[in-house]
Amino acid sequence: MLKKGKGRFIKGIIIAGDFICINLVFFLSYIILPQDVVSSFDWRIGWLLLNISYLPVCYIYGEVYNERITYIDLLLSKTLKSLVVFVLMFLSLSMFFNLEVGTKVQLFYFVAFFILLNCWWLFVNKILRYYRKKGYNFKRVVIVGARQTGQMLYKELQSNAGYGYKFLGFFDNVKSDDPKISELIVGDISQVEDFCINNQIDELYCALPSAEDSAIVEMLQMSERNTIRFFIVPEVRRFVTRTLSFGMIGAIPLLSVREEPLQRWLARFVKRALDLFISGMVILFSPLWYLPIALAVKLSSPGPVLFKQKRTGFMGRDFDCLKFRTMKVNKDSDTKQAVRGDARITKVGAFLRKTSLDEFPQFFNVFKGDMSIVGPRPHMLKHTEDYSKLIDKYMVRHFIKPGLTGWAQVNGYRGETKTLQQMEKRVEYDVWYIEHWNIFLDIKIIILTAFGVFKGDENAF
Repeated sequence: MLKKGKGRFIKGIIIAGDFICINLVFFLSYIILPQDVVSSFDWRIGWLLLNISYLPVCYIYGEVYNERITYIDLLLSKTLKSLVVFVLMFLSLSMFFNLEVGTKVQLFYFVAFFILLNCWWLFVNKILRYYRKKGYNFKRVVIVGARQTGQMLYKELQSNAGYGYKFLGFFDNVKSDDPKISELIVGDISQVEDFCINNQIDELYCALPSAEDSAIVEMLQMSERNTIRFFIVPEVRRFVTRTLSFGMIGAIPLLSVREEPLQRWLARFVKRALDLFISGMVILFSPLWYLPIALAVKLSSPGPVLFKQKRTGFMGRDFDCLKFRTMKVNKDSDTKQAVRGDARITKVGAFLRKTSLDEFPQFFNVFKGDMSIVGPRPHMLKHTEDYSKLIDKYMVRHFIKPGLTGWAQVNGYRGETKTLQQMEKRVEYDVWYIEHWNIFLDIKIIILTAFGVFKGDENAF
């Protein structure tokens, strides 16, 4: 039987852990840093200001402690935002109290704190999921509306026991044709209030169609009377299965069908900075990889070292995508995709493809700005022309710059696409990436790509 009640102090425990991190790093800084640095300012005042500076973080980002469905990259993103607020508060208080702390001390402290806080939050996230799987810290929920929208929500809530939702049933005046769903319907809408009171329901999710507005208002009023948190699941979820963003025009609420983090200038700046840093470092050492590969390609077969191909880039604009030539010169290179055992591929080319070294010249594309390190892989113009007519949302993948690697590639959709379904899945992953971008997701993809190259990818040929 699930147990409830022991999770009330969890938020307090996590916040206490945050402050332990603050003071542990402070103590380590005092021990590790040179004595002349330690004595350069009043550490007692610094210690006090650090602890005070974190209080706004607890207030602004306190909801992170209550979130049940989260992902590592999003958690890291919130940790970074928390650090920014923490640093700004500390700098402001330091100026107010005329406390001069050296740059090296601040850099050491805040970098160490960021690392420790990430470890702490990731550890807590794992522990909470395990804790909830054991039946603690759960929320009792019901769904009003057992039709398609409600069923989609039910599957999501039940997809992971670590989320900590105890589903107690559907309510609807309409019978379901699905026997499995019928078994989960515990009553009609008139019975919701009594059931919620008797079973101490925490959250009510209303998934009724908008045409039943009187019933929706009734559920809202009932929830407020009984201090039950009320959520509306918009009917649009039946045909728009992606992240929606909420906005307002005056007093009119709006739902945007696509959230694009890279529309924000700061996000674009951060992504471009990462692109320039990585591509710049690779180009800096280009004599070490370009010259031997160029020589091997030149000796493998007649033709140029680099293969330039027009591909579809940002907002549908064409650009010259660079690769080391891996095939014999042929007339089908711009229309025919490489397949396993392709006779056009040279022995040197096969090795370059297997190790992904053939893609290295694209770091020049990244540095120039035609591409990004991470993004949807650019397709040849013929593929863009063909697939844009066959696959819904195919052109959406061009809302951002194409990448050297992408979310689709690390999820197994790399190389040859033999079927339309494979390309559809690739597009699905590309669009998901556009809607969920954050810098930690990029770092995750880069690490997974590097690991995949080291391990070997069966789709690389």
